[in-house]
Amino acid sequence: MQFSGHGILLDIEGTTSSISFVYETMFPYVREHLESFLRQNWQSPRLAEVRDTMAVDASRNDFVEFCGSVDSVSDEQTKLREEVLWLMDTDKKTTGLKMLQGLVWKAGFESGQLVAHVYEDVVPALRRWNDLGMDVRIYSSGSVAAQQLFFGHTEGGDVLNLFSSHYDTTTGPKKESTSYGKIAEDFGCPAPEILFISDVIAELDAAVDAGMATALSIRPGNAPVEAGHPHPEIHTFAEVEAVVAS
Repeated sequence: MQFSGHGILLDIEGTTSSISFVYETMFPYVREHLESFLRQNWQSPRLAEVRDTMAVDASRNDFVEFCGSVDSVSDEQTKLREEVLWLMDTDKKTTGLKMLQGLVWKAGFESGQLVAHVYEDVVPALRRWNDLGMDVRIYSSGSVAAQQLFFGHTEGGDVLNLFSSHYDTTTGPKKESTSYGKIAEDFGCPAPEILFISDVIAELDAAVDAGMATALSIRPGNAPVEAGHPHPEIHTFAEVEAVVAS
């Protein structure tokens, strides 16, 4: 497909990275290391912020109210761990959960236990788009901190410098057009000059409603899509011919 505009907005899983890496490596890593992480970092201010955010996500005023009548720090940790596992089991994408997952992944990436998978066409395309003067950004349900860790520790090396900004659920839900309106405003260019690439049709529909151009990412392991959708399909980023608008 040919796109003539100034901005490219990318999803992560199913678009720049395989869904299997996220679900078979990153999520299990959180499950495996969550208990020890909470125990070792319980007094940190950052984790205290995450605890309160998770409580608000659960319709409580703060973590104290969330815990109720539990008697010990160990019980508090157990209650939080159970909430995290329930949210993950039910595929919730709450802000607090994403923040906590990001903290656990940070330890994994910085220790070298985690190295982010990216498709082989991704880094060359990112470099090409940057050379063309494109403004390339990420929008994912994972927290901005987790996104930065991910792209700072990929199989292709640290590619953070190839993105000018990142967005997560604090901007808004990915299936609501208002979120893409906010992002277009932050880009500082008209929405039609931004191409959003994702593997989720509902997200692409929302982006179209906000005026953006779209492309559906078709990658190995992605969920099948029904025929008749209006979005151009691409199998690699090499299929996007970016022409910088004058």
